[in-house]
Amino acid sequence: MSKKAALLWVDLEMTGLSPEKDRILEAAVIATDWDLNEIATYESGVKVARSLMKRRMVGEFWEKNAEVRDSLMMESARSMKSSKVEDELVAFVRNNFGKEIYLAGNSIHQDRKFIEKWWPRLNSLLHYRMLDVSAWKIYFEGAKGKKFAKPEMHRAIDDVRGSIEEFKWYLKLKS
Repeated sequence: MSKKAALLWVDLEMTGLSPEKDRILEAAVIATDWDLNEIATYESGVKVARSLMKRRMVGEFWEKNAEVRDSLMMESARSMKSSKVEDELVAFVRNNFGKEIYLAGNSIHQDRKFIEKWWPRLNSLLHYRMLDVSAWKIYFEGAKGKKFAKPEMHRAIDDVRGSIEEFKWYLKLKS
């Protein structure tokens, strides 16, 4: 396979937003070329202790998304250990990318914090530059009054595909 992927679109679902206290529950990645054509995809649940999930998955967000929370809790018990998911992600990027691997997604800096903390081998392969769709969102909403209607599924594969679609939408507005 030729290594023609340019962007590594990532969405992680986590127990919360603190890399020190929270854990990754689910990961989805899509490798695309610069034209945003899908080259390859990967998704996996991540095994997390149920006691940690119960302790961390509380508050307004999780109450509002109780169905997603309950589904993630059930799936986590059948998922792979975090180190195994990292092994598979490292293999994924090595199989689909050349030298530079640019992370892309919505608020990708937050996902990157978790990658840095929990998947250091994957992190070491990533370029320091990232494509953050949220920056485009801020500009188009603030300067142009244009808002993308992205469904908030809070499932990794749906959210990463939504980020790609949102970026395509901004690119069309720009031209």
